[in-house]
Amino acid sequence: MQYLTNSRDADTEDEIWFVQHHGVFTQGQAGKDEYVLLPGDIPVIKSDRGGHVTYHGPGQITAYLMIDLKR
Repeated sequence: MQYLTNSRDADTEDEIWFVQHHGVFTQGQAGKDEYVLLPGDIPVIKSDRGGHVTYHGPGQITAYLMIDLKR
């Protein structure tokens, strides 16, 4: 995802990705380490998105919109 974002140009087509993640917590810019109480073996990944902490896991479909909003 980061590769696509960094390599986009004016001709790159927009994409929508539907994925399932292995168990993972993502910590947004407003998130704090103490918000994840007992992660156990589940990784915590810091992200540059907004928000606090979100859990993504098997069976949960996540959509990523890879859209150039400047067009």
